[in-house]
Amino acid sequence: MKQWTPDSWRQYPALQQPAYPEPEAVADIVAQISRLPPLVTSWEVESLRGQLAAAALGQRFLLHGGDCAEHFGDCTPEIITNKLKILLQMSLVLVHGLQRRVIRIGRLAGQYAKPRSADLETRAGVALPSYRGDLVNRPEFDAAARRPDPYNMLRGYTRAALTLNFVRALVDGGFADLHHPENWDLEFMDLAPAATDYRRVVAEIGRALNFMETVSGQTAGDSGRVDFFTSHEALLLPYEQAQTRTTPKRPGWFNLATHLPWLGARTVDPGGAHVEYLRGIRNPIGIKVGPELAPEQLVELLERLDPEREPGRVTLIHRFGVASIEARLPPLVEAVARDGRLPLWVSDPMHGNTRTTGDGLKTRRFEDILGELEHAFRIHRACDSRLGGVHFELTGDNVTECTGGARGLADGDLHRDYRSLVDPRLNYEQALEMALLIARLDQRQT
Repeated sequence: MKQWTPDSWRQYPALQQPAYPEPEAVADIVAQISRLPPLVTSWEVESLRGQLAAAALGQRFLLHGGDCAEHFGDCTPEIITNKLKILLQMSLVLVHGLQRRVIRIGRLAGQYAKPRSADLETRAGVALPSYRGDLVNRPEFDAAARRPDPYNMLRGYTRAALTLNFVRALVDGGFADLHHPENWDLEFMDLAPAATDYRRVVAEIGRALNFMETVSGQTAGDSGRVDFFTSHEALLLPYEQAQTRTTPKRPGWFNLATHLPWLGARTVDPGGAHVEYLRGIRNPIGIKVGPELAPEQLVELLERLDPEREPGRVTLIHRFGVASIEARLPPLVEAVARDGRLPLWVSDPMHGNTRTTGDGLKTRRFEDILGELEHAFRIHRACDSRLGGVHFELTGDNVTECTGGARGLADGDLHRDYRSLVDPRLNYEQALEMALLIARLDQRQT
């Protein structure tokens, strides 16, 4: 195998990359970003890796969630706080129900690029480059907006830094203190059908904390703060390369743009540029596993990305759809087990359940999402495996993009507040309800 460098991916076929009209401008932006401070640290990356290894052994559970695609305009205190709040609320429910520590990872501070099924989008006979996320171009359908702009990488770096700075300030400042979960309530909390169950969980945890502290005479452990990590798809390779660095006290190269970069379903070719890039970094890596991935191809990917079989290195995020998971998942789980590996298996029940309404809106049914999760828990148990986490596209806002849930949203309700420019997300109420149901599903499988 050839020697790896941060830019050795350029020697391999690179899918899903925009056609920049001025390559020299791309090189200049990459050079600029490479001189800026890193967004995350190597010790945070190593900490996450250790926690993911524990999750693979059943000692922790991964909650991975956030926007399908972040937008530069959403870098506001309200939107960032709401995302953090719903992930904290969901994790509290899961800790209570699963009796395990929860790893919290946000699709946050970098999820600005999106793969597309076609390079061009055509409307009324006019063909323009597809919208590939704010890191590349803009969603408006005109030639200037759709022109790939390398300066957007610098804009993305800046907004990721601002987002991370605010999240860290909240977490380190006591926002996530388990003694004060009321800090996490959103303004429409009391309207949520799951609010009563959630407040019961909060009350039980509060009583447990008070009991422990009364008996011991000390504050309970690290209940005043939580770890919070970030993740995004390692899609736009020049952007990832720009933030790939060595550190003084740790061997190897780290992608310091995020804690957990993942390999998307459209870029899983073992001989492709994305796999070449990811094989050389020390970060834990996520791999999206869909119906197009054969068992032998998955084993080949694992051998290329994790030849040393290091604990916590690989998280396999499977996404099949409720109608396909029964047939597609077991052969993959069995192939990985035969190869003697113990990755962290995570269910992404969102992507395989996307459909389009009669008037052209992309949506997902809450019942299909839950159904895929039910199948996933049962299949892993039948295969003597373990489902160690969940991966959702969700928001802390009260949007109407997915149907179903306790409030019974129907297709006709979607126009009330449909905001996503790419894929539909669970709203605040649906996400909280899903967390309550996951705790029950896991209990049924143990």
